[in-house]
Amino acid sequence: MKIIIIEDEIRAVSQLQRMLKACDFEFDLLQIIDTVEDAVVWFQENEAPDLVFMDIQLADGLSFEIFQKTTVNAPIIFTTAFDQYAIQAFKVNSIDYLLKPIQQDDLHQALDKFLKSNQPTGVDAAMLKQLLGDLQTPTAREGLLVKSGSGFVQVKISDLVYCYSEDSITFGVTRDKRFIIEETLDELFSTLDPKKFFRINRGQVVAKASIQKIDPYFNHRVKLSVTNPREQEFIVSRPKTSEFKDWMNQ
Repeated sequence: MKIIIIEDEIRAVSQLQRMLKACDFEFDLLQIIDTVEDAVVWFQENEAPDLVFMDIQLADGLSFEIFQKTTVNAPIIFTTAFDQYAIQAFKVNSIDYLLKPIQQDDLHQALDKFLKSNQPTGVDAAMLKQLLGDLQTPTAREGLLVKSGSGFVQVKISDLVYCYSEDSITFGVTRDKRFIIEETLDELFSTLDPKKFFRINRGQVVAKASIQKIDPYFNHRVKLSVTNPREQEFIVSRPKTSEFKDWMNQ
């Protein structure tokens, strides 16, 4: 069974591969892709795989955008940390989903459904585009419970200046502190107000209020100066630069 995985979290890719093997699912992993842009190019240049595992939120946008830019003639199982989406809608057109963190039983059932069904390989791009337009932004969270010594403290989301992922650990930073967040960057970002926070690249989320200066950077990117940088560099990825500028203008 030839598969590809479209996912921008390395830890999630490794976990999915382990779980697939635990299901005794024989597969040949053709490619791991982490952006909408690279996925579009891959589908344009390669024969369709037998199955695609596709995260919804990628480093440069929502994976639904892939279907607006190219044809994907393969069954898809979406993976998502975002329970605000109209999950049941993904069941039409032979589309299934797995809610993160993925459970072994759920993966087994999804594979069993895929193997037993005679599902068509086409995906209705118009339907997915409508779903994208119908998605509702969840109520943004106001607090974040983090470890402090032997206990916990609550950090106000409004105090966050940025968050980042390093060595599969998510960190949050305020004006004077850094702390570990027990969520992936995907999971955290899905709960933040998109008007106040922007994911500038695969590993960094920045609060608009923390941005002090924006400078041109090579390869058509921009570099940010932010509050309490802690030796971090904040460079907006090229696929996100145009969207970032629009966001700053809002």
